[in-house]
Amino acid sequence: MSASAKSSSTYISLDSLLKSGRAQSEPSSSGCSSSGGSGKSSCGSAAGPDDMPAHIWEKVKNHPCYSEEAHHHYARMHVAVAPACNIQCNYCNRKYDCSNESRPGVVSQKLTPEQAVKKVLAVASAIPQMTVLGIAGPGDALANPAKTFKTFQLLQEQAPDIKLCLSTNGLALPEMVDEIAKYNVDHVTITINMIDPEVGERIYPWIFYQHKRWTGRDAAKILTERQLEGLEKLSAKGILTKINSVLIPGVNDEHLLEVNRAVKARGAFLHNIMPLISEAEHGTYFGLNGQRGPSAQELKAVQDACAGGANLMRHCRQCRADAVGLLGEDRSDEFTLDKIEQMEVVYDLDKRREYQQSVERERQAQHAAKLEAVAAAPADEDIKLLLAVATQGQGRVNQHFGHATEFQIYEVSGREAVFVGHRRVDLYCQGGYGEDEQLPSIVNAINDCHAVLVAKIGACPRDELLAAGIEPVDAYAHEFIEKAALSWFADYRARIARGEISHQPRGDARIRQGAYTAAA
Repeated sequence: MSASAKSSSTYISLDSLLKSGRAQSEPSSSGCSSSGGSGKSSCGSAAGPDDMPAHIWEKVKNHPCYSEEAHHHYARMHVAVAPACNIQCNYCNRKYDCSNESRPGVVSQKLTPEQAVKKVLAVASAIPQMTVLGIAGPGDALANPAKTFKTFQLLQEQAPDIKLCLSTNGLALPEMVDEIAKYNVDHVTITINMIDPEVGERIYPWIFYQHKRWTGRDAAKILTERQLEGLEKLSAKGILTKINSVLIPGVNDEHLLEVNRAVKARGAFLHNIMPLISEAEHGTYFGLNGQRGPSAQELKAVQDACAGGANLMRHCRQCRADAVGLLGEDRSDEFTLDKIEQMEVVYDLDKRREYQQSVERERQAQHAAKLEAVAAAPADEDIKLLLAVATQGQGRVNQHFGHATEFQIYEVSGREAVFVGHRRVDLYCQGGYGEDEQLPSIVNAINDCHAVLVAKIGACPRDELLAAGIEPVDAYAHEFIEKAALSWFADYRARIARGEISHQPRGDARIRQGAYTAAA
């Protein structure tokens, strides 16, 4: 099928998926290789070294975006050296001096390549588990090629152990693939929201291509052709690609199944289906004109329906263009230019490697605990449910309920506990006290979960959760998540068998993406 041709496939309506239960919850399969989507099954963000060739495992094993397991242990950072953009998206509003929003396109400071490298060295010295540097805007990395590639050049010289990434809308990609390969950029993210120009014209008001502004269906046709051509060229070079797609209810939600098939056929390593950030306060066209984002159940239905196509990434946090730290946290305020000037920066490569070896031992311990827990779990799957987990990282249940700004979501059955997403929430404990008015929003964010696993929880939120039908559990504090989840599930099944409780389905939950920070 040509990139510009409207698909003749029969779409599965989102309502049908939700009502009929056709969406499956199995981890997606195939798509491991970077050439044509072939490869071992289960090769994707949840996969391990046995699921892919050794050279690909080396690229993803400590990349928090490309490995779901790695994101518990390794950090990333973005540098904001690319302010210009060559397309307009109806879901985007770039802000260049903003510290209180957490979403793509937002930064506190724009940097020169030299400033960016200085910041990277400072962060890498203070956070030795930071393994990945990405350029993700706040515009488009390839609409600012001189700044982007100058940054990569300087980093190769001064921090050769750090993996290099870039994110792009793909319009300028086909001519840039050789340059990307020249600087050993092993990971590229392309935002592809459609392969049908009729869908695309509802997402993109205009593009700027070959010194001309294009609008409507013509703009969408050029964009999708360029994106798919660029993806094919990257795959031919052996560069790993992640495809980002924004799920826009009523616009491209059903169409994303077709996108998933198309990018798999062209060698995409991962497909990241993200919820639209649609709060009006962010000032986007969609937000100001009433376009809603998906609910948690709607997002999961589309992701599950794509299982078996290109492998899915479900742990994306839709980061700011200057994010620093583990996925789910942002330490960029610690590394402003004025603070870096006061730091004594010593880039000690041996010290970084030694620290990362200790991180790898912890990561392997988590993996071993997961395999042990799965092996001990019963094989029947007559019950499948969601759990929320409060974690600070390291793959453990190690966070107080009141300190959580997000909960990780696991789908648990008799066979395994599978990470399926996360939910951002407002901070409950502020200034040493619980803000009880925040509790309803937290409950709404995890309303589809049967329980929440925490390191500790106070009496008031415990009572509020119980009243909402969500079981607060602190019995597995500091255990590895999968082991804790399966242990709780075994106890849950035992209580059902004894007649103490009955299993009841839960409702839907509200995704709160792109939230303002609590400090604001």
